[in-house]
Amino acid sequence: MQKAALSKGFIYLILILGSALMLLPFIWMVSTSLKSAGEVMRMPPVWIPSDLKWENYAIAWEMAPFARYTLNSLIVTILSTIGELLTTILAAYAFSRIHFYGRDIVFAVLLGTMMVPGEVLLIPNFVTLSNLGWIDQYEALIVPWLASIFSIFLLRQYFLGIPQELSYAAKMDGCSNFRFLWTIMVPLAKPALITIALLKAIGSWNAFLWPLIVTQSKEMRTLPVGLTSFSTEAGTVYELLMAASTMIILPMIILYLILQKYIIEGVSKAGIKG
Repeated sequence: MQKAALSKGFIYLILILGSALMLLPFIWMVSTSLKSAGEVMRMPPVWIPSDLKWENYAIAWEMAPFARYTLNSLIVTILSTIGELLTTILAAYAFSRIHFYGRDIVFAVLLGTMMVPGEVLLIPNFVTLSNLGWIDQYEALIVPWLASIFSIFLLRQYFLGIPQELSYAAKMDGCSNFRFLWTIMVPLAKPALITIALLKAIGSWNAFLWPLIVTQSKEMRTLPVGLTSFSTEAGTVYELLMAASTMIILPMIILYLILQKYIIEGVSKAGIKG
């Protein structure tokens, strides 16, 4: 009994240390956002500022057109999330409930594309979008990310867990595939769909490299790209950069805290356990 208690205590200690290490960069970011310029680079590091500089947030917001950047990020995040949900639902249903020739082979090939590094696709995608005249347009920020193989795989696994008898009963009542999908399968897969939407929203909101490549004007920049405003040839204004970074990630943290229970439920019922 005592040995089990010690073992449990050791596990908690490891988890607490691991959590503290994971949170350290976030704590440093928030702490630095409230420091004066003189305290930012001081050694040893100052974790609690002597005088909290809340005005850093107001200065950071006014230093660049963050209202425009926020609008762009919202548009890209919302439209790309909705688009990915639509393509994922249709593809996952086809690969889980509709029998057609070569279905499993096509799905295996699609899964194989997950092994291709995303960086390899940057140049072909950029050339394609340039030929379409979409550079520095919303289309370039949204269209290439309207489908995700991982999301299709996750939802397909969830759909496979829904009893096949439901579809047999629906077909006996004259229900079409399309109606069965939207009135029965989609409501039942709500946890998985929320998981996919949340992961997509976080990914789109925080995306940096692709928006940096396909945007050329300030009017089309998103929030992560807008952070480059604090780095100039004269150096980086770290306290303002950290203040802007804190403001940017805050909406996603709140969204995650509200919906985190659905992620656990969605992933566990899809049969993917980490």
